[in-house]
Amino acid sequence: MADALARSLRSPRVLIALGMLLCIGFCAVFAGLIAPHDPGDQNLLSILTPPAWVDGGDRNYLLGTDSLGRDVLSRLIYGARTAMLVALFASFGAMVIGTVLAHIAGYFGGAVDWLIGRAVDVWMSFPPVILSLILMVGLGTGLSKVILAIVLVDWTRFCRVLRSEVLIVTRHDYVAAARLLGFTHRQTIVREVFPATAPLLITLVSLEMAIAVIVEAILSFVGLGVGADQPAWGQMIADARQYVYQSPWNLLLPILAIFITVTAFNLLGDGLRRTLDVRLAETGR
Repeated sequence: MADALARSLRSPRVLIALGMLLCIGFCAVFAGLIAPHDPGDQNLLSILTPPAWVDGGDRNYLLGTDSLGRDVLSRLIYGARTAMLVALFASFGAMVIGTVLAHIAGYFGGAVDWLIGRAVDVWMSFPPVILSLILMVGLGTGLSKVILAIVLVDWTRFCRVLRSEVLIVTRHDYVAAARLLGFTHRQTIVREVFPATAPLLITLVSLEMAIAVIVEAILSFVGLGVGADQPAWGQMIADARQYVYQSPWNLLLPILAIFITVTAFNLLGDGLRRTLDVRLAETGR
């Protein structure tokens, strides 16, 4: 694992992705310090002000204002906090549930594997976005509700993919040797099976973060995400639709923020997959 992580830090994809995510994460953590204005402050005398470098722009609002006179740059910065919180906590929650069930199903097999497999099949038969919307209608709006909805929907991704990997790993000789040495089932899974599936798990987590950002943006766009008092990129896109011809920057900037964030997570996932997967590393792909 140490060698694999060292290879990852030499990968251009991983380094570029980490650089992008560090910038986004810095904005998310220090939003209160670097945002020039409070994201909720309204200046009705400066509605739909263009960016500062455009004719009619105001240097006090570098990226302009929205239809309520709120600073777009500040809302983008605070929106990064919302997106990163959802990406981190939703991915971690889905990972925990999916990983535990995948290792139980793949290791024990038989009836246990059949029951978990059928539960995954039923849950995945619903379109993920539609299922998220249904859950949000029942749970209500709010950041914690968005995270919970994504966890309840996306744990199946981890379970389905990791189960296949666990089935392969459990057939290796060193797992059988651990059983012969008297390891308990828990010890065998934790010490022998899980380390072998960890590289794939790390890749899945990074890709899930990108999915979580997109789902959060969709939920905020339809008004079922975070509250109206909490800036979110999907919410900014929804607000800007009516004024797309008067102020296209209000629509394009949050879309660009989502694109950059999702691209960074996808680059990270692809880079980690190429460096942590021994088979890909050996072929040089």
